[in-house]
Amino acid sequence: MDKQEWLAVYRHSLSHILAKAVIELFGRENVQYAIGPQISDGFYYDFSLPRPIAAEDYKDIENKMREILKRKEDWTRKEVSREEALALFAGQKYKTELISELPEGEVISIYYTGDDFVDLCRGPHVDNSKELLPAAFQIKSASGAYWRGDEHNDSLTRVYVYAFPTKEELKAHLTLIREAQERDHKKLGPQLDLFMFSETAPGMPYWLPRGWAMYQALIRYWRKLHVAHGYQEISAPVINNRKLWLISGHWAHYQNNMFIIPGMNGTPDDADIMAAKPMNCPNAMMTYKRTMHSYKELPIRYNELDMVHRKEKSGQLNGLFRVQAFRQDDDHTFVTESQIEAEIEDVMAIADEIYNTFGITYRAEFSTRPEDYMGDIEVWNQAEAALKRILDKKYGEGGYEVNEGDGAFYGPKIDLQIKDALGREWQCGTIQLDFQLPHNFELTYQDRDGMMKQPVVIHRAIFGSLERFIGILIEHFKGAFPFWMSPYQVAVVPIRVEHNEYARKVADALQLMGIRVEADYADKNMNEKIKFFRTMKDPYILVIGDKEVETQTVSITVRGQKQQLHDVPLDTLYRMVRKMEEEHTLELIGSTDGI
Repeated sequence: MDKQEWLAVYRHSLSHILAKAVIELFGRENVQYAIGPQISDGFYYDFSLPRPIAAEDYKDIENKMREILKRKEDWTRKEVSREEALALFAGQKYKTELISELPEGEVISIYYTGDDFVDLCRGPHVDNSKELLPAAFQIKSASGAYWRGDEHNDSLTRVYVYAFPTKEELKAHLTLIREAQERDHKKLGPQLDLFMFSETAPGMPYWLPRGWAMYQALIRYWRKLHVAHGYQEISAPVINNRKLWLISGHWAHYQNNMFIIPGMNGTPDDADIMAAKPMNCPNAMMTYKRTMHSYKELPIRYNELDMVHRKEKSGQLNGLFRVQAFRQDDDHTFVTESQIEAEIEDVMAIADEIYNTFGITYRAEFSTRPEDYMGDIEVWNQAEAALKRILDKKYGEGGYEVNEGDGAFYGPKIDLQIKDALGREWQCGTIQLDFQLPHNFELTYQDRDGMMKQPVVIHRAIFGSLERFIGILIEHFKGAFPFWMSPYQVAVVPIRVEHNEYARKVADALQLMGIRVEADYADKNMNEKIKFFRTMKDPYILVIGDKEVETQTVSITVRGQKQQLHDVPLDTLYRMVRKMEEEHTLELIGSTDGI
């Protein structure tokens, strides 16, 4: 076996050890054991138990697992008939259900660990428990889970366990987990007063003043870059009649994920049925279709930041990472076939610039025709060949991952997987080639030969969902954002009220420059003011006292630096903030040298 294959066997075998330990601790007659697969950093097992498993139980379970491992018991695989399996697992509700649903002729295999524990399993597993030693594992959590993920089924106790081949690897992973918890955007977002959620709008974030200021900073950066590349921004209705989604194909392929508004008659075929848009594509098609076009106009690039809504199951919602209402930096570019490659190369250049601005690396994945594809297969072959040529040119043949059958129903795509400060990957950007929607909407342009032809549409996003991207950035920067995108960039702290006049002069000058400033002019302790602004992770805190008023300077506390900058002339301060604002630097200027 290679390392990954062995790791899967190691973790899956340990899940059987966990099941055996729980049975020995709670008593065989009290335990219903369900399934126990391996996962990316360990494994889990689902149980029905007489009481919940609490954190105080973790050590007992871990010690029992180690005790079982030290017995160095043999593992025995047997193939049995359906009748034998049902008899063997009589009284085990979930095993019996699994066995009963196996197709006729299916090989049914079981694994004994020692003589007193047996599990229904395809395997493979170790031959003896000693192969698992020295085992490095730790219980992560115990939580509720529905049998087979269906909320209508029994509620079980799921025990998650971290598991790695060595103690060093486990320790490194636990360190990474602790760091991830400290960066968790669901914790930092409320702490920094960026966003909130309410049960009155599940999965639909409220952006608070600080968070909305940051959100708008991202949008301003995005708009300026796209204007330079020849994009035009549009906005379209958020709610549209069903007829639009029938033309686009979303009604057939995406209806279950749409928020639908019944028509006046309340019948399934009511002509007045409306839906909140889950995607911006059809509106861009209608915008293009409003007038005749010539080949001389192409490419036409329509980008937009309208709100979209996608219905999710409540259990799938996850902070900003999985929401039901969000803005996406969509673009729909209309091109001739001969313009495809040059246009997508420019899109990749924009992606490079945006991700580099945040210090984020990425890799590309190519997704091909899915089973529920729409349109002619020859057109699909043509589209896939075009994207492959682009990727081969940029990364070299084989320099990117291919996901067979994972394309959108209307065309193949390139997904951009970014990597954050913890090395985690996130799919954000996407570039999708579409020959289908222009056909559905009967889009045309007049070519140089006078003939009417169909344009090709390039769907693309770089941030993807801005909500999700901001969630990633919160964790990537641990809430300490670069100067240009910080909710407030400069905090002003007059030491006493007699310094307020000069402090207001400085704050007003910065605000006229477009810098986001907050100040505390209250008659209270200076350290109390500074502590709040530090908690909010403001990049610069300006402290103003007698000396600063007399010399018309400021003292600057730079986030993350112990030494304060003293006697900084106002002109120098203005050059410092202007440089960080305009150049979108990642680092804060911590010295006046050369400024």
